Amino acid sequence: MTKVKDVTRTRIGVAESVGDVPLRKQGEAVQLKAGALQRAIFNSANFSSIATDAKGVIQIFNVGAERMLGYTAAEVMNKITPADISDPQEVIARAKALSIELSTTITPGFEALVFKASRGIEDIYELTYIRKDGSRFPAVVSVTALRDAQDAIIGYLLIGTDNTARKLVEAEQQKLDQRLRDQQFYTRSLIESNIDALMTTDPSGIITDVNKQMEALTGCTRDELIGAPFKSHFTDPERAEAAIKLVLREKKVTDYELTACARDGKQTVVSYNATTFYDRGRLLQGVFAAARDVTERKRVEAELQQAKAMAETASQTKSDFLASMSHEIRTPLNAIIGIADLLAKTPLSSEQDKYVQIFRRAGDNLLNLTNDILDLSKVEASQLDLERTGFSLNDLLEKVREMVAVRAREKGLALVCEIAPNVPSDLVGDPTRLRQVLLNLLGNAIKFTEAGEVALRVT
Repeated sequence: MTKVKDVTRTRIGVAESVGDVPLRKQGEAVQLKAGALQRAIFNSANFSSIATDAKGVIQIFNVGAERMLGYTAAEVMNKITPADISDPQEVIARAKALSIELSTTITPGFEALVFKASRGIEDIYELTYIRKDGSRFPAVVSVTALRDAQDAIIGYLLIGTDNTARKLVEAEQQKLDQRLRDQQFYTRSLIESNIDALMTTDPSGIITDVNKQMEALTGCTRDELIGAPFKSHFTDPERAEAAIKLVLREKKVTDYELTACARDGKQTVVSYNATTFYDRGRLLQGVFAAARDVTERKRVEAELQQAKAMAETASQTKSDFLASMSHEIRTPLNAIIGIADLLAKTPLSSEQDKYVQIFRRAGDNLLNLTNDILDLSKVEASQLDLERTGFSLNDLLEKVREMVAVRAREKGLALVCEIAPNVPSDLVGDPTRLRQVLLNLLGNAIKFTEAGEVALRVT
């Protein structure tokens, strides 16, 4: 572009060369494009753009601001400030916080919203906007000071985005985090309240967590235990290491006994139950183990074993004694009974014969008692064998009656023995054992009966 002057050097116009025209038009196009872009951004409905004058009075209120806040531009322009559509308590709180932060007094109101920007400090903050209908929503606001060519502030630009969705996500995340913390607290409480020593290890047998019972068992703190090899806290490290390998191989182990060795040297026998555990992706994380103190149980078991052995020894000694003494008694008894049999074969008066028969029966009773003792020792030794022989029931009952008749008469008791007609007289069995049973029953009946009769009825 060239200035055109007359001969007197007075400018009479402007001449534009051919080369100047494209440059000018190119610049105009750039300006038009930039202006269109600015208008598109400013009129976007996705965020609010509020421009104010230097005092804070709203001068521009874009489409996004109208959509978010429910006001038309005409309702707010040249009438209110952004502070009038903000939560007043938050504005007051912001003024106090900035006053402390910047060591200056800041008046609650519009000044609190733009103070940092007015000092050239980048300012992005969260604020609750209040819509025309009174409803509220959280917003993220970015504030910029608008300056003229002399760098004087002529106004402010507040660009806001609706933060509701993010706040909802944050609130939900906080709930999830709180539930997770609650679950972790609950889980930890269960772990710590357990009477067993609990711990976890990684697959290589390095301890990753323990409860207080494990601390008490080893005499080490949680910090000392975590990171230490599991096997180092037992009297047999190789067996302890084998336990971890066994769990990894079998996935589960029960009642695996180890002896823990505490820092002070105290040893505790424990029974371990352990299993492998995994993350959500089923990736092996390590071993979870619970150790129960079985020291007292092992002591009681040892005492019981010792007591059992002593009882068995005593029982055997008693059986041996009974067998020996019974044989010692039976030998002279057989001699006495034999002599009585010989005496019965000699000429005797009726009274003498009566005495001899009583003598023989008493000897037989004593021999039967001795045999009972032998039978008892056989029962205890599981060696009792029952006979299978023929015998007369009538004869057996008569002999039993004669043996207890004297005791019954001494107490003034009637002794009755009855056999039902349908009961056969000849039987097959063990007459010796049957006689022992009947003698015991009748003997007890006579012993505990004070008057009346004692009856033995066979049906």
